[in-house]
Amino acid sequence: MKIYAIGDVHLSFSRPVDPQHWENVEQNKPMDVFGEEWREHYRKIYENWLKTVSAGDLVLLPGDISWALKLNEARFDLEYLGMLPGQIVCLAGNHDYWWQSLAKVRAVLPQNIKVIQNDHVQIGNLAICGSRGWWCPGSECFKEDDLKIYRRELIRMENSLRGAADSVTEIIVMIHFMPTSERHEKSEFIELFNKYNVRTVVYSHLHGAAARLRLPDQAWGINFHLASADFIKFTPALIMELN
Repeated sequence: MKIYAIGDVHLSFSRPVDPQHWENVEQNKPMDVFGEEWREHYRKIYENWLKTVSAGDLVLLPGDISWALKLNEARFDLEYLGMLPGQIVCLAGNHDYWWQSLAKVRAVLPQNIKVIQNDHVQIGNLAICGSRGWWCPGSECFKEDDLKIYRRELIRMENSLRGAADSVTEIIVMIHFMPTSERHEKSEFIELFNKYNVRTVVYSHLHGAAARLRLPDQAWGINFHLASADFIKFTPALIMELN
C-alpha cells in the first residue's frame, strides 16, 4: 500500500460532477481568482489522482476540503472525492465551515472517506492521527485571542495521539497549519510529536509564495511534507510505501 497526501483542494461544486463532461462543471467559488494555475484545478486533481493512486492505496487530505458553509452545500464536493480510487482520510481545515457536527459529517461520507477529530484511523500497525492545528505562538499572525484556539488544538492532537499510541508501531500525523511559527521555532506541537515518537508529519495551508515559509524536509527527527495542492502541482504526493 502506498500512502499519498494532497491538501487544500478547495472544492465548491454547485451540481454533480461528470468527468466525461468537464465543460458542464459549475462552481460557487472558482479558484482561478487566486492564479491561473488554479484554472480547472479540480480536473487536474481528478486526472492526476487516477494516474497516481490505486484502489488499495491511502490518500491523506489535511484540510480545506470545501468552501461550503453548510454540510448539505458540501455534498457535491464529497461525491466528487467519492469517485476517486483509494481510501481517503481527512481532517478539517480553517475554511471547512461545513464541518460542524462530526456525527452528521460521518453519516453522509462516501464509503471511501474517513475523518479524524479527537481520534485516529488505524490500518494494521499504522495510525493516522491529527488535528487542524492553528497559528503557533511567535507567528506573525498570532494574536492574544489565538491562544485559546491553539491550546484546544493541542488537546485534540494529544487525544488523537494518545488513543493510538499503545496499539501501533507507526504514526503519521496530519495537521492543517504548519506546526511551528515562520521562524520554525520548536512548538508544543513538535514536543507532542516527539513525545509520541511521530516520524512523519503532513501539513498544508501554505499557498503560492507562502510555500517559501515551509519547514525543512527533516527537523527534530521528523520528516515533514507540505502537501498544499498547488505546491505539489495538483498531484497526490507519495509519503511512504508499506510492505
